[in-house]
Amino acid sequence: MSAPGNPAKTGSVDMSPSEIHYFQSAGIHEEMLKDEVRTNSYKNAIYQNRHLFKDKIVLDVGCGTSILSMFAVKAGAKHVYAVDMSTIIEKAREIVAVNGMADQITLIQGKMEEIELPVDKVDIIISEWMGYFLLYESMLDTVLLARDKYLAPGGLIFPDKASIYMAAIEDGDYKEEKIGFWSNVYGFDFTPLQDTALAEPLVDTVDLKAVVTDPCLVLSLDLYTVQPEDLAFTAPFDLAIRRNDFIHALIAWFDIDFGACHKPIKFSTGPHAKYTHWKQTVFYLHEMLTVKVGEHLQGVLSSKPTEKNRRDLDVKIDYTFEAEDHDRSTKGICLYKM
Repeated sequence: MSAPGNPAKTGSVDMSPSEIHYFQSAGIHEEMLKDEVRTNSYKNAIYQNRHLFKDKIVLDVGCGTSILSMFAVKAGAKHVYAVDMSTIIEKAREIVAVNGMADQITLIQGKMEEIELPVDKVDIIISEWMGYFLLYESMLDTVLLARDKYLAPGGLIFPDKASIYMAAIEDGDYKEEKIGFWSNVYGFDFTPLQDTALAEPLVDTVDLKAVVTDPCLVLSLDLYTVQPEDLAFTAPFDLAIRRNDFIHALIAWFDIDFGACHKPIKFSTGPHAKYTHWKQTVFYLHEMLTVKVGEHLQGVLSSKPTEKNRRDLDVKIDYTFEAEDHDRSTKGICLYKM
């Protein structure tokens, strides 16, 4: 498993020159472009709905290499305004030019909050804004700003819906490798670092066979109506145990919907679905739970942007497990930094 080294999206935060340079790394964009679930979902949502894009003015928020902008032009868009604050936009200009679309795509480097588009309104906003755990290092607040400032009445957003799901997993071997490691580091006791390690969620591909519970929906976002303050949320969860096993961690993933399409298109980043670069987010619990089929793990998930950086998150999981026999019952509170 790996710590959340997100292919960071350019959003509304101040960045140092080194961070801006980081965002133009070809490897980061290669990983995202090679994510077939991600890229083909956008491609299909746009190409299969040419009637929606024909002769329309489109805004691409956080355009990166401009792949979505070029999809829109191919689908018949009249003009695309593509905005990104990082230096990747210099390469995007070259890519757009060599593909013969320089007259149809205007690339603008800068923050959405600070730039002014050459048009008052756009017909469609497209953006690949999602981060790990949907909201970690996401650009959603930037998309919402663009929506409120530029989207024409009746305009469309691609995608327009997002949902976060949770489940619980058995993962004893890896938890011991990650957390137990600190008990003996070259003969020394490093257990003071165990709490630090537990507070750092992991991003990794979880084997579906490790999932012990049914999934539970914890958050649904409609991009036409959601407000920036809604991105700090508290939601209950109720996970039904589907086999006798142990629980070492909770996992979260998200689903994305392109609801404006004639034939709805969606994709999932869950353990049941085809691989995406977002993988799943793993939150290790402080203690192992012994569970039986028919029991429930209940609790509350809270997430809010950190005070220092709105693209980072403080996550809190407050859980209660009521077992058939009382000696297995427990409750706990876990705090995580993303």
